[in-house]
Amino acid sequence: MCDTETADGEAGPALGVHLGMGGRIVVTDSDGERIGGGPARPDRQPRKAEWDRFTMTFDDGGEFRLFDKRRLGRVRLDPDLSGLGPDAEGMKPAEFRDRLLRGTSAVKARLLDQSVLAGVGNLLADETLWQARISPKAPVRDLTRTDLDRLHRNLDRALERAVANGGVHTGEVVEHRHPGGHCPRCGTEMVHGTVGGRSTWWCPQEQV
Repeated sequence: MCDTETADGEAGPALGVHLGMGGRIVVTDSDGERIGGGPARPDRQPRKAEWDRFTMTFDDGGEFRLFDKRRLGRVRLDPDLSGLGPDAEGMKPAEFRDRLLRGTSAVKARLLDQSVLAGVGNLLADETLWQARISPKAPVRDLTRTDLDRLHRNLDRALERAVANGGVHTGEVVEHRHPGGHCPRCGTEMVHGTVGGRSTWWCPQEQV
């Protein structure tokens, strides 16, 4: 989310950017050199023009692009944010506990509910729950304060690592979320199910 400015210097509409599951922001100067956005990472396939879902050209020739191979990202002007909960990043432990405990569903479903807290997607939820050693199927009402505080700490850490490393796909357990994948800590084969309507992977040995 960022503010824009009109040609005469007046405040323009807010630009809302949704990264989808794998999108990233790329900012380049007039020579095409990368100067901002998420950390650069190599692409395994030849670049395709359609992967740039949105491009905004600045007066000096530089560009702001939403790069998204999966084409799930989107851009909106003055997006309606009234249905979103507070940003997960920077949320205090007490507010985190309070908002999660207002429901009775499985903890992963609560984490993914953007009206509870905004910014947690499927991969980030799996990574956070694995780091915290909490079952994604556990009803939130069954979690202790210690459980919730541990979950909050690990969400903060997972967010910090994702920002630093270029996305939630860089999480420690993410590459093991597939048939035959094993828990990076204990070596137990990961199991798969659906929680809150979303594909979910967890360690049956540690996340009980």
